[in-house]
Amino acid sequence: MKRLIGLVLSAVLLAGPGAALARQSDANRAKQATKDAAHDTKEAAKSTGKTVKKGTKKVINKGAKVTRKGAGKVEEKTQTK
Repeated sequence: MKRLIGLVLSAVLLAGPGAALARQSDANRAKQATKDAAHDTKEAAKSTGKTVKKGTKKVINKGAKVTRKGAGKVEEKTQTK
């Protein structure tokens, strides 16, 4: 009986650090998953920013073109003959 208790106690003591390492490993996996998610979010934000910049530039240039066209028409109408 004493030998059985000794074996059980030894098993618990040996398994304790193993369980702690398993928990630490889970924590490391969670930490890495968080880092990966943050990196993916950063890349998505950069991509979105580039797309918005490109779209804004197109709209501004198109508006300027239409403004020049309209200004030319107005100028033609106001020229004295």
